[in-house]
Amino acid sequence: MKNRMDVVVGIITFHCSDNYGAMLQAFALKSFLCRSGRKAEIILYEPPFLTGRHWWIPYIPDSSFLKCLRNARWGWECHLRMRKDFFRLRYNMKKFRKSYLNPNSQRKSFFACQLRKLSYQYYIVGSDQIWNPEITFGLKSVYFGDFKNKLKKKVISYGASLGGDSLDEKYNEKISKLLCNLDAISVREETAIPYIKKFYMRSVIAVLDPVFLLKKEEWENIEKLPKREEYILVYATEFNEKLVDYAKKLSDIKGIQVIELRTCIGKTSDEFMIEYTAGPSEFLGYIHKAAYVVTNSFHGVAFSIIYQKKFIAFPHSSRNTRICNLLRKYGLENLQQNNPDQKMIDSLIDWDDIKKRTEEHVKISAEYLWQEIILDSCKKK
Repeated sequence: MKNRMDVVVGIITFHCSDNYGAMLQAFALKSFLCRSGRKAEIILYEPPFLTGRHWWIPYIPDSSFLKCLRNARWGWECHLRMRKDFFRLRYNMKKFRKSYLNPNSQRKSFFACQLRKLSYQYYIVGSDQIWNPEITFGLKSVYFGDFKNKLKKKVISYGASLGGDSLDEKYNEKISKLLCNLDAISVREETAIPYIKKFYMRSVIAVLDPVFLLKKEEWENIEKLPKREEYILVYATEFNEKLVDYAKKLSDIKGIQVIELRTCIGKTSDEFMIEYTAGPSEFLGYIHKAAYVVTNSFHGVAFSIIYQKKFIAFPHSSRNTRICNLLRKYGLENLQQNNPDQKMIDSLIDWDDIKKRTEEHVKISAEYLWQEIILDSCKKK
């Protein structure tokens, strides 16, 4: 065991984004590797194009300077309307990162050139939408392991996502070059494999999002339960009028209130109780105690499955592939519709079958990590 713990694995992902799914998947991958006998750390690569959107006066890169200014003004006005809730939200996000993602106060890197000083030999890029140029404002070489470092021996991807099945043709030449930096590739969506294999001649497999690598009981260890009881939880990553109407009608039928988790001001219903300050631990607690979950978020669906909740998923307008892939893995495609019947959310789910499927997919995912990182580093040592 001592020899296996000598080599530290560095994880490069979206841990610095104030997003529940981004932070929880980072925690899950790190925890799983450590539990498997590999000392893993999340590399604090925190570029302004990711962190800037969460600043008091947001910084959102754009080719147009005027549009960048408009985005900053709009974001600032939203934060002003949130008032104290903005700072409480930021506090809960930072608290989670400090407690679970970076307890050792590692030095932050803001630019790719700073990564040359890192002492890791093995790197994992992923999970999350690290290969989605809409999020990273163009394909970023760091998320493909393309950065200078003398000690770097191996880079693999784990559950990397394009956000869809493929990218626009204009990215083909660049992604073809960037993928060559990876020694092994695994993606989150099976439907993205044909596109990746057009540019990468070696094997490409689909693995589970890291949140499924941990059991419900492990998530309960870091959750923070709300005081409220018996509610419908709404968590939407984009406004969907049909989703809002569905939750309102469900509330009337069941006679219970709706609580919506939000991290910014936006369209919603005046009838919902809005929670603006929840961090990742609070997010888990709200999922745990919810009677029903209504969502169009990938991780909203993922944790509804992990916590065995009655849920309905609405399609996302631009990033729905990942939700479709996930529901297909579990044979739950019928739980995503644009106009679901009110009774559908009470559909019986065979949770024993879900557990069995999870175990099968976790085995494939774990074997990939074991073969590419754990055993490989032991052999070379």
